[in-house]
Amino acid sequence: MTPKTPDHFDVVVIGAGPAGTAAALRAAELGARVAVAEADQLGGTCVNTGCVPTRVLAKAARLMREVRAADTYGIVVSDPRIDWATMVDRVQSRVNRVRSIKSEAERFADAGIELVLEGRARFIDPHSVVLDTGRILTADTFLVCVGGHSRRLPVPGAHLATVPEDILKLPELPRRVAVIGAGNTGAQLVTVFSSFGSAVTVLDVAPRILTASDSDISATVSAAFRQQGVAVHTGIETVTAIEQHADGTLTLSWRENGMEQSSGFDAVIMSTGWPADVDDLGLDKAGITTARSAIPVDLYFRSIVPHIFAVGDANGRDMLVQAAQFEGEAAAENAVLGANRRTPHHLLPAGGFTDPDYAGVGFTEEEARSRDPHCVVATVPYTELDRAVIDGREPGFLKLIADRRRELILGAHATGENAVEVIQSVTTAMAAGVDVATLARVRFAYPTYSAVIGLTARRLLLEVPKPVAVIEPVTVSSLSR
Repeated sequence: MTPKTPDHFDVVVIGAGPAGTAAALRAAELGARVAVAEADQLGGTCVNTGCVPTRVLAKAARLMREVRAADTYGIVVSDPRIDWATMVDRVQSRVNRVRSIKSEAERFADAGIELVLEGRARFIDPHSVVLDTGRILTADTFLVCVGGHSRRLPVPGAHLATVPEDILKLPELPRRVAVIGAGNTGAQLVTVFSSFGSAVTVLDVAPRILTASDSDISATVSAAFRQQGVAVHTGIETVTAIEQHADGTLTLSWRENGMEQSSGFDAVIMSTGWPADVDDLGLDKAGITTARSAIPVDLYFRSIVPHIFAVGDANGRDMLVQAAQFEGEAAAENAVLGANRRTPHHLLPAGGFTDPDYAGVGFTEEEARSRDPHCVVATVPYTELDRAVIDGREPGFLKLIADRRRELILGAHATGENAVEVIQSVTTAMAAGVDVATLARVRFAYPTYSAVIGLTARRLLLEVPKPVAVIEPVTVSSLSR
């Protein structure tokens, strides 16, 4: 077989991250002949340069905070410091370990999936892609499951900034750090570097940090950052430039409240967006036009070309591993079976390992009240939770949102110790259709953080819905008086 002889498959999956792996395995389970084309490392961004290394850094940051507080328990330790080179080695070893236990190549082989590691796949027509080696793959259906990359702001000196996936390439721990962008990734990096002892400044054009989260989460985490000595600048107008000096230090300039401001840093981190890697896929030759660096799709992940699907980062919806896996399986079923399966995005929990942690699922309070002003909301602070008091981790809360009849949990949001695990437990209850009264009757082990779920559910049953202003009808007779 010559290199340019087409190989035909029922399904070709482009990208072997969480979305691509889930899609390929599900399509194979359904009897399709499947190929997966991957241009880089298996596992995708999350495993290799995203959430896995960030979580290792968050673990180290937690250890630093615990060591600094050890004297309150009578544990005498010397002043801790970060050995950056050892830290980088530890992160890489954990990434390699996670990659090894995922065993994507072995799982593909066991499922009869052909793994093609021959560079970038680019469309040459709606039913064919060519690889860097010149090999051509044809298919009845394509699932585009490529990941994304960090976006740099279009400002002078943007190339001098470090993007999140290159954090481990910093030569040493920076003494002064600016983080531009206070979303999930940026907020976690604020906590990491602050815990490591760096002086941290965070900037965002949004009016608050963590804008995708419930406003109470944003307020709590923002207040904690300021208490920890982080300089928080939200609602800035724009970043204007980054300049480098002879000694390697950087000056970051921005406009805030109509005034030009600047400050010196040893590193500037840009966490300002995550566009999908779709610009070099030859999509125009397949008849697809991208929008906002993503492939537009319908509710069933079909693009304008019905046999080409896009899931995960490629469709620009939910940039989450759990969403990508869910979408990948649904798209595979739609592609192979001709089904119309959708994914319940309201049941996708998300959060971050800041100090304090935060997480949420379902509607925020603002979203819920916009849909039903009579929805019921209850919040229990961690100060009422025995375990949090025992551990000295009292900053935090759990908020539950229910419909006016208190039958359905519409959303749950938390900050504090184990917030991500607490929200995951509530997500399980939501997925199972557990009503508030049933959740309130559950007995939780003592003393645990999950006990806050029972406390808040019982509080929710007692909560009185907020009154809504009623406009009296105007009659013709009243107007004539």
